[in-house]
Amino acid sequence: MLLCAVSSFPARAQIYALPDPDNALIGNIQAVNSTWKDTLLDIARRHNQGYNDIKSANPAVDLLLPGEDTPVLIPSLYILPETPRQGLIINLAELRLYFFPPVAPGEAPQVVTYPIGIGKRDHPTPRGALRAVNKLTKPTWYVPASIRDARRLENPDYPAAIPPGPDNPLGEFALLLSRKRYLLHGTNKPDGIGMHVSNGCIRLYPEHIAELFKNLPLQTPVQIVSQPYKVGWRDDTLYLEVHPDHYRKGKTRDLSRMVKQIVKATTKGETTIDWPKVDRLVESADGIPGPIGQRQRHAGDLAHREN
Repeated sequence: MLLCAVSSFPARAQIYALPDPDNALIGNIQAVNSTWKDTLLDIARRHNQGYNDIKSANPAVDLLLPGEDTPVLIPSLYILPETPRQGLIINLAELRLYFFPPVAPGEAPQVVTYPIGIGKRDHPTPRGALRAVNKLTKPTWYVPASIRDARRLENPDYPAAIPPGPDNPLGEFALLLSRKRYLLHGTNKPDGIGMHVSNGCIRLYPEHIAELFKNLPLQTPVQIVSQPYKVGWRDDTLYLEVHPDHYRKGKTRDLSRMVKQIVKATTKGETTIDWPKVDRLVESADGIPGPIGQRQRHAGDLAHREN
């Protein structure tokens, strides 16, 4: 479904009702029109997107000068990663974080999603099962020795620590992970969200880390995965979402695994797969879920659903 929306301020989190276990899609594609003073990155931030999201969805639109009334696609349709729906899930291939808040009695479960910036190719963000173990407000950045030594080649007076303030790359809030030296934190350079820009830490827009900092309980599990292919149902339609694997120089990987995911998803009922559409989605790798199959419903199935 295509929605039209206009927003003038940085967006709060995208919060969705958590679908039942047989469904995996959240959100909908949106369309907006730019104004004369917008950049594509301004639009991305207002609509909870990163650089990778907005640029892949709008390859023909100028990044800095999209112009007045230029249609801009907001790719706010997502397949949940294939991992238990709890705590934080960070999908490196997607440059996106999913948060499953604790559910109070009587409340419906939800999922919250944010775009992120992650480690450069030579300093990749590690995968694995971690936990959020501490919270820091207005953190001081203690510059790692390798970074300090490199920067002192140009500036011999480069400090060993950066105090809180506009020059601090950690921003206002930081969440410490159980793996030493790795954080989820804000940033003083929000244009880097949706890029491989850090030395391994995970960056969020300042308004997003403030929300997550407030709502995330300590000891929450943090699962960091890399899933360039995601497959999931929305009702009777099967979708595929494909992202480039930047840690492998932009190439996706393991097509056989993707095929196994599709086959696994079609075990409950007869499904017709559009394999040429699968090929096109793999080729474009633009991160936008596309329908690739339709579950065939028989008369007995329909009668059972109605009852």
